[in-house]
Amino acid sequence: MSTLTETPRTHFEASAFAPQPAEWRGLERDEVRLLVGTPDGLEHVRFRDLPDQLHAGDVLVVNTSATVPGQIDATLDGAPVVVHVAHHLEDGDRVVELRTAPDAARALLDASVGDVVEVGDVRLALRSSWPADAPSSPTGAGNRLWRASVRGDLDRQLAWNGRPIAYGYLDRPYPLEAYQTVFGIHPGSAEMASAGRPFTPSLVTHLVTSGVQVAPVTLHTGVSSQEAGEAPGPEWFEVPATSARTINGARENGGRVVAVGTTATRAVESSVLGRHVVAGRGWTSRVVTPARPPRIVDGLITGWHDPMASHLLLVEAVAGESLTQAAYDAAVTEGYLWHEFGDSALLLRR
Repeated sequence: MSTLTETPRTHFEASAFAPQPAEWRGLERDEVRLLVGTPDGLEHVRFRDLPDQLHAGDVLVVNTSATVPGQIDATLDGAPVVVHVAHHLEDGDRVVELRTAPDAARALLDASVGDVVEVGDVRLALRSSWPADAPSSPTGAGNRLWRASVRGDLDRQLAWNGRPIAYGYLDRPYPLEAYQTVFGIHPGSAEMASAGRPFTPSLVTHLVTSGVQVAPVTLHTGVSSQEAGEAPGPEWFEVPATSARTINGARENGGRVVAVGTTATRAVESSVLGRHVVAGRGWTSRVVTPARPPRIVDGLITGWHDPMASHLLLVEAVAGESLTQAAYDAAVTEGYLWHEFGDSALLLRR
């Protein structure tokens, strides 16, 4: 697996995980809590109050990737496993992760090159570690993510029998619709670009009529269950020319560029030339960290990440170490909910 050369400096005890989506807790999506953090201090509001925190001329960068069913039951040597399916690769291979059955609670690390995973009538042959530069043993044993060749129609199996990727902190399975955002129109993400989940059509309308611009980008997410210190793998992205012009225009006129999520941040920062955003598409290995800080993004709307998650380095790179620490300390004290169905933060460095 690829590893980061620096680890998060922020230390805290994780708060309660959100066990269910807001709607199942009796809330509208935009009624989740929002912690607003700036160099001037912290404020606790609701997500639907976001228009009060932004200015006319600011631009929100949103991810238009939609979530696909990426988790499916399978067998390996006759034993049950759970497979997390991610990227389509150019040669037809897929990126997969093997996890324990039935709850996908942990990664299986004892598979080897040449092993065949059976998903109904589909066969997945494990070829090599993913990404290609991830260290592995000569046999491949110990890999978490695999490049697998596919024999059969895996997408059909996923459509018929797949479900959204989920982890053990949820109280029960939830339908695919719960993992979609209002911006998601291009299917391709193995896991939800969850920072966009609290937005509703009425909230977006309020923002736009208040003069806040929206710049769509696309980044198809891989699996998010990285081990501690593990860098995010390559992901496919696209920044359209119209969005590049919107972002550059906002910056030239004094507006702030606020990315909705770490995925939108990665997409934008992967398409920078000099001091400007340019149209771009393809696979990105760009990892935003305090050592490799963002050049375009001024602020971030995000959920709450585990202490050793690589996403936390990106948050710290955008907001700064001091503001990130203060925000996480306050979130723990105030009982904010973690993970994809939890509460949110708006962190602005200027």
